[in-house]
Amino acid sequence: MEKDLIAKRFSLLSPILNERQLRLYVAAEALAIGRGGITLVSLASGVSRPTITVGCKELSELEGGKGASSNADGRVRKSGGGRKRTVELDPTLRSDLEGLIEPVTRGDPGSPLRWTAKSVRNLAEELGNLGHATSHRMVVELLKEMGYSLQANRKALEGNERPDRNAQFENIYRKVKDFQAACQPVISVDMKKKELVGNFKNGGCELRPKGEPEDVRVHDFEIPELGKVAPYGVYDQTRNAGWVNVGADSDTAVFAVESIRRWWKTMGKDAYPKADCLLITADCGGSNGTRLRLWKTELQQFANETGMAISVSHLPPGTSKWNKIEHRLFAYISQNWRGKPLVSHEVIVNLIASTTTRKGLVVRCALDTNRYPKGIKVSDDELQQVKILRQEFHGEWNYTIYPRTPQM
Repeated sequence: MEKDLIAKRFSLLSPILNERQLRLYVAAEALAIGRGGITLVSLASGVSRPTITVGCKELSELEGGKGASSNADGRVRKSGGGRKRTVELDPTLRSDLEGLIEPVTRGDPGSPLRWTAKSVRNLAEELGNLGHATSHRMVVELLKEMGYSLQANRKALEGNERPDRNAQFENIYRKVKDFQAACQPVISVDMKKKELVGNFKNGGCELRPKGEPEDVRVHDFEIPELGKVAPYGVYDQTRNAGWVNVGADSDTAVFAVESIRRWWKTMGKDAYPKADCLLITADCGGSNGTRLRLWKTELQQFANETGMAISVSHLPPGTSKWNKIEHRLFAYISQNWRGKPLVSHEVIVNLIASTTTRKGLVVRCALDTNRYPKGIKVSDDELQQVKILRQEFHGEWNYTIYPRTPQM
């Protein structure tokens, strides 16, 4: 805010002040700010730090009654006077600098900066090797004039786009609306990132007395007696309610379906007493992946127990970030426990269960201490017992598993 105000005042005064007056003005701004003032004013006005420093010295001498050391007789340089900018004396400096930072040079084996961080000092050094007399400060000014700034990587590329990706999203949207119109449950499921249990650093900040941050372990080595937790979430898209099953063992298909089962017994059955079918939207991979036989046999068992037809629609590959549970449940859990070390299972369960939003998100959570061994094989005969009906449109993504009666 202060930087913006300085920039605005400078833009208003610079057209009507001469060179010396402008120098004294920016120096006064810097002195009024105190520590860090020269840097802040330089960034806001574009006036170099040495010029502001000279102005500060002049003001100090005037205040001490010694008189200004430069231009004391009131003379001011004519417009255009003074030393010319390096870029004006060296017409190829700008183009050579742009050539060094041009993205296409990253793949050029002959580029001297191909494997080097393009810091302003490295750029200035390489320009010097090309015969230019410049400094890193001039490089900063030129980059700013050319419209360059520091940019972090941005996740935007989703890999190869499946030809029916958008059609699958439209298909899921229609099915969700149909189920909701019929007052049938619709849930989004996924596994949240596994977390180490113990006094480890957790990203983010929380309010504490000044100078008293909470001390945590330097290294993130798993504590054997505490291990990790695997939070599997179930999000009710209609009621804006979430269930998180915090597993203390492996993330398997058995664990995934058990998490859905616990949601149904704890929250779903009471909310949808007349439900005869359930729609699950899930990613294509992980413990609820499209190709997992165990996922389907476990869903068959769940369908038999509840008497519901279980419809599943998988999000297309590479689109997991569009899963509803990610930004309607998991994002708020991460916000709620930011900066808090997950020192025990009790702390993790309480932090998840206390998550809420202004729109009324309700979250319930419980610890699952069952063991879920890996490597369970499903035979062809067992898979044949799954009463599954695949949709004509991408049957590997869209299918319904119907309950079997004991006679069947």
